[in-house]
Amino acid sequence: MGVRKRQYADALKEARKGEYFAKLHNVPSSPRKMRLVVDMVRGQEVFKALGILKFSNKEAARRVEKLLRSAIANWEAKNERTAGSGELYVSRIFVDCAPMLKRLRPAPRGRGYRIRKRSNHVTVFVDQIPGKE
Repeated sequence: MGVRKRQYADALKEARKGEYFAKLHNVPSSPRKMRLVVDMVRGQEVFKALGILKFSNKEAARRVEKLLRSAIANWEAKNERTAGSGELYVSRIFVDCAPMLKRLRPAPRGRGYRIRKRSNHVTVFVDQIPGKE
């Protein structure tokens, strides 16, 4: 690794010390479906968000619930204490597109229809509610 690259990596690592997050890569569902679920919990208190996700009947909600639990565990590990009710909230959560699997399906008259199997990456950041220290 070059000097500039190492300096940039160290600066990024230092900036991320105070952030608590979890990432989920290559989820085999379309980003559009995942964003419907993610929009329900953005800005919510974490235990309220877990309740929303638990009782949602969407398949993507199960994955986001597990990811949110991971982010809470990361916060607890870095702060060496358990998260109390009303202490944390979902500060940022976003969905990015992941690589797409492209396939061809036989179609009439010797043609082929393209099948695009989409996938996504989800990132969730949790933080303390201001004034709750």
